[in-house]
Amino acid sequence: MDNMTDSLLETYLFETNSLLEQLDELLINAEKAGEFTSDDVNEIFRSMHTIKGSSAMLEFQPLMEVAHHIEDLFFFIRENGTGSLTDDQKSELFNLMFKSTDRLRADVEKVENNEPLSMNIDSFVNEINSFLNELRSKDEKDAPNAQSDTKQAEDPGSENSSGKAPKDIPDMNAPYIVHVFFEEDCGMENLRSFMLITALKDAGLEFSFTPEDVETNSDTSDVIAEQGFYLAFLSQEEAESAIKIINTTSNIRSYELIERPQDLQKEEAPVAKQSSPSEENKTAAAPAASKQPSPAGHAKQSLISVNLSKLDQLMAIVGEIVITESMVTASPELQNVKLDSFLKSARQLRKLTDDLQDIAMSLRMVSVSGVFQKMNRIVRDMKKTLNKDVRLTIVGEDTEVDKTIVDSIGDPIMHIVRNAMDHGIEEDVQTRISAGKPPQGEIKLSARHTGSEVIITVEDDGQGMDTDAILAKAARNGILTKPEEEYSKKEILSLLMLPGFSTNQEVTEYSGRGVGLDVVRKNVEAIGGTVSITSEKGQGSCTTLKIPLTLAIVNGMEISIGKNVFTIPIAHIRQSFKAEQKDIILDASGHEMIKCMDEFFPIVRIHDMFNMEEGYTNIEDGILIWVEASDKSYCMFVDQLLGEQQVVVKPLPSYLNNFNIKHSGISGCTILGDGNISIILDVASVYTAAQEMF
Repeated sequence: MDNMTDSLLETYLFETNSLLEQLDELLINAEKAGEFTSDDVNEIFRSMHTIKGSSAMLEFQPLMEVAHHIEDLFFFIRENGTGSLTDDQKSELFNLMFKSTDRLRADVEKVENNEPLSMNIDSFVNEINSFLNELRSKDEKDAPNAQSDTKQAEDPGSENSSGKAPKDIPDMNAPYIVHVFFEEDCGMENLRSFMLITALKDAGLEFSFTPEDVETNSDTSDVIAEQGFYLAFLSQEEAESAIKIINTTSNIRSYELIERPQDLQKEEAPVAKQSSPSEENKTAAAPAASKQPSPAGHAKQSLISVNLSKLDQLMAIVGEIVITESMVTASPELQNVKLDSFLKSARQLRKLTDDLQDIAMSLRMVSVSGVFQKMNRIVRDMKKTLNKDVRLTIVGEDTEVDKTIVDSIGDPIMHIVRNAMDHGIEEDVQTRISAGKPPQGEIKLSARHTGSEVIITVEDDGQGMDTDAILAKAARNGILTKPEEEYSKKEILSLLMLPGFSTNQEVTEYSGRGVGLDVVRKNVEAIGGTVSITSEKGQGSCTTLKIPLTLAIVNGMEISIGKNVFTIPIAHIRQSFKAEQKDIILDASGHEMIKCMDEFFPIVRIHDMFNMEEGYTNIEDGILIWVEASDKSYCMFVDQLLGEQQVVVKPLPSYLNNFNIKHSGISGCTILGDGNISIILDVASVYTAAQEMF
C-alpha cells in the first residue's frame, strides 16, 4: 500500500496545484471584468468539489473543510446568480476567494514538505460562512426555501446515507443501474469510485450512486470490493454514455447494466447485459443519442503526467547513447579506413540519435505561462497594498524551456516584478501625468527564443534608476572596488545585484530588507544564465534574464591548452581574436588588460589559473576569447579553438563539492567522441576565481 499511497499523493498534489493555478488565473480575469460569469461560477464549484473529495480521501481535513465551505458558497451563487450582489459584496467575494486559494496553497505546500497541517481553521471557515449568510439573508425574499445542504441539492441523497452497504440491488429510484466491480485486490476502492464519479460528472451526466459516502468514508472500500459499486440513471442513453466512460477507466474488472421499471421489485429485476470493459465492442447496445461524454473527456486520454525523475533518467540514457555513438564513429582506428557502407550507416545512426535527443528534450519542455500568470497575482495584491494603478502586460507566455529551469526562474521573476512595482512605478499619479505619461503604469513581462537561449525581460515605464544615488549608497556601504569616477553606467547598475544592497529607505512588505536582486542573480547564475539591468532616469527600467533552454545539453566551443581540452558555452562568447604583445597593457595592480571595442578588458590566462605546466605563455602564440556572463566581461587566453560541439553535460561527482570546485571556474564535464573528458568552464566563476588567486 505504500507505493500506492505515494502514487495517489503524487497525483493529488499535481491535480490540486493545477486546479489552484487555474483558479488564480480565473480570479484575476474575473476581477478585471468585475464579474463572475456563469462558467466561472461552475468552474470554481467543480474545482472545489474535486479538492474537497480528494482531500477527504487522503484525510487532509483542513483542506477538505475549506474547499467544502467554498463549494457551499458557490452552489448558492450558482443557484441565485451574481446579479443581486452589490459592488462591495463583489469586491469582498474576490478578496475572500484570493484569500481562500492562498490558504489552500499554503496547506498543499505543507503536504509537499511533509509538515503537519494546522487544524485551527474555525475563524477562516466562519469568515466564509458569514459571507454566505449575508447573501442568504439578502436573498431570503426571493428564495425563502434555499437549502443549506448544497451538496444534497446538487445530488439528491448522495451524502445523507448512513454508509450501510446494500445486500441486494438497492432501490435507487431509477430504471437503469450500472453495477461496477473493480479488479480484485486493487485497493482503495472508495477512491476509485470517487474518481469514476468525477469523470461521469465532468461528462455532464446526472445520476445517483451507492455507497453514497465514498469520498468521506474509507470503510466503504470493503463494501465495494465485496458487493460492487452502483450507479443509477433515469435514461438508457445516460447509462450507455456512462458505460463508454467506464470502458476507459482503469482497474475495472466488469460491470452489468440492469434495466427495470421503477415499480418493479428488486428480486424481479432482469439482467439485460453483463460484460467486462474489454468485451464492450462485442456486447454494445445501440449508440446513445442524447448525451455523450464531453470532448474534454477524450482529450484527457491523450495526456499523461510523468515523474520528472523518470525524464531525468531518460535524458541520462540518451546522453550516454549520444556519447557512445560519437565514440564509435570517431574511433581513431577507423579514421583511415574507407568503408562506404559503414559511413552510410554511421550517418543514419547520427540522424537517429539526434532525433532521439530532440524528442527526449521536448518531453521536458514546458511553457513559461504558469510562472508568468502567477505574476498577475503579485501585481494585483501589490496594487491594493501600495495603492498604485498598474497593469501587467504579458508577451510570449507560450515560450518553452526545460521543466527544471522553469521551476528555478519563478522566484527571480517574482523579485524583479516586485521591485518594479515598489521601486519603479511612481508613487503619485500626478507625477506621471506631469512627466507626460499615462496615469496607469505598465509592467511588461516578455519571453522569446534566441537560438539556444530564452530571453526574459521585465520592463516598467516608471521613474527609472538614479545612478548617482546608487553609486553614493555603494560608497557608503564600502562595496566599491575602484574610484567612483571609473564606474560606467552598466557597472553602477550591476551594483544593485550585490548582497545586502538596497536603495529603499524604508522596510516594506515587499522590499527594503537588502534581499532581492542579489538572490535573482544567484538563482539565475545557478542555472547557467545571466542578468543585466538597463535604466533611463524618468523613463523606466528593464531587467533582462538570459537563460539556457536546458541544462542537459550545451552548445560549446572546445578549446585546448596543451593536450587538455576545455569547453566554453557558446552563449557566453562574444568574439575571438589574435593579439600582439604591444596590445597588452597593465593596470595599477599589474594585471594584464587589452582594448576591445573601445573598452579595456582584463585577461585571464587559463593555464596560469589552473596551474598547468602545458600551454602557451607568449600572447602571440595563442588566442583571446572575449566572454561575458552577467556583469563580468573579460578575455580568456587559450592555446587554440578546436571547434563548436553540442555536448552532454555531466554533473561533477558529489565528493568534489568538499573542494569547493564549483567556485573554481568549473561547472561540469562532458565526454568527447574519443572517450576523453572535457571540463566545462563556468565563465562567471572563472573570473571571480582568477581575481581571488591573483
